[in-house]
Amino acid sequence: MAPRKKRTNDPEGMRRRVLDVAEDSFQARGYHASSLSDLMAAAGVTGGALHHHFPTKKALALAVIEERVATAVQETWIDPVLAASSAREGVRAVFEAVAAELEQQGYVRGCPLNNLAHELSLADDEFRLALARIFAGWRRAIADKIRADRLDGGEGRIDPDRFAALAVAAYSGAMSMAKTSQDAGVLRECLRALESFEPSQSGLTAKRRRRVLPRRMIG
Repeated sequence: MAPRKKRTNDPEGMRRRVLDVAEDSFQARGYHASSLSDLMAAAGVTGGALHHHFPTKKALALAVIEERVATAVQETWIDPVLAASSAREGVRAVFEAVAAELEQQGYVRGCPLNNLAHELSLADDEFRLALARIFAGWRRAIADKIRADRLDGGEGRIDPDRFAALAVAAYSGAMSMAKTSQDAGVLRECLRALESFEPSQSGLTAKRRRRVLPRRMIG
């Protein structure tokens, strides 16, 4: 009689597999269009196994945001910027690297953080806050790098927080446009505009600050 095969117990491997499948589906199809049954089938797990790690679909999405999307921002943006010779050099390198990778890939899926932020920020406060924390950490890392550059004698006139906000906004907007047009070249166009930023342009006049914005805005 043939010996019975020993069952392997790898709960962490199963958890990673579920996160892999969920991360891919949320980016490709969206959170709301991804059913738990489809995710279970793609991951090859039972309902009991999935709910052991993620009691609800919301819990699974929060794990994707906090573990996968936050890690993507850390690895794609924060680490390269902090390792660069200057914040500006780091920002330039990220734009160029992402554009080159997307051109080689042949399609643009979009920024993982952007994609979920657009879909989930108004759907649930926990989603919104989790996504906001990632944006805040991203901006803070760039601003802190500029402050470090100042200590080394560079970027003496630039406002760290404003430049960080501009860099994140430029990249996020560029990725949204690149996704819509399926053209990674938009990233390079936005990089050129960002590189033309001068410290003297960073402040608005008091009159413009007081200007009332129209109620209906595209967002």
